[in-house]
Amino acid sequence: METHTLHRGSVPLLISLPHDGSHIPNDIAARMRPAARHSPDTDWHVGQLYGPLAEELGASLIRPLASRYVVDLNRPADGHALYPGRRETGLVSTVGFDGEPLYLDGCEPDAAEVAQRVTDWWRPYHQSLADEVQRLRERFGSVVLWEGHSIRSQVPMLFEGRLPDFNLGTADGASCSAELQWQLTNVLESQDAYDFVVNGRFKGGFITRHFGQPDEGVQGIQLELAQHRYMDEGSFEWDATKARPVQDLIRRLLQACLA
Repeated sequence: METHTLHRGSVPLLISLPHDGSHIPNDIAARMRPAARHSPDTDWHVGQLYGPLAEELGASLIRPLASRYVVDLNRPADGHALYPGRRETGLVSTVGFDGEPLYLDGCEPDAAEVAQRVTDWWRPYHQSLADEVQRLRERFGSVVLWEGHSIRSQVPMLFEGRLPDFNLGTADGASCSAELQWQLTNVLESQDAYDFVVNGRFKGGFITRHFGQPDEGVQGIQLELAQHRYMDEGSFEWDATKARPVQDLIRRLLQACLA
């Protein structure tokens, strides 16, 4: 069963898009509420944002097929909380970002099904991530793992008010060097079209925290984008006019990583 795609690049940069997929297998979708079957909490169009940049820069790119509703690839396999004390969705969530149930009454997955989804979908993605990180590190000595994410600009269940446009996460500086975080912050400070925050509400998920080991030659960065800056949040449609300058700024951030 194909669970993800991996394009191997030629520079020490790996772009991971763990919430890019929107596929929900029929046997799971049949037990979900109608609205959830469309996977509205997908990181819509991040593949469209990053795909051309990965090709242009020669970066590796890994993308899943399945929705985060099947299993959240940016959560630890044991399901422990990323932000203890805050409300959040889980490894195999039963609620969406709007707080509403995803499943029909009595149809939620049990522990055995959760474990099977981890085996079928989570582990293959993470094995490919680990293998590609190792390949690039062996070839270049070090590698940057860039986590590309997006979310609606207002999600009351997760945060108050409007989310900043660009949300850079480095696990409070633990997942990358101080120098790289400084360089990326400089790029964001050099423009005034978008507001941003470093290590705000989104500090980096499991992948950033797990793989980001700067002392061992792996720098982990997460960028969470506010979706209204490159798409229509109501219709979920891509907006090329909005997206172009967003891509330009992401390109500059990725170039800073390579530099």
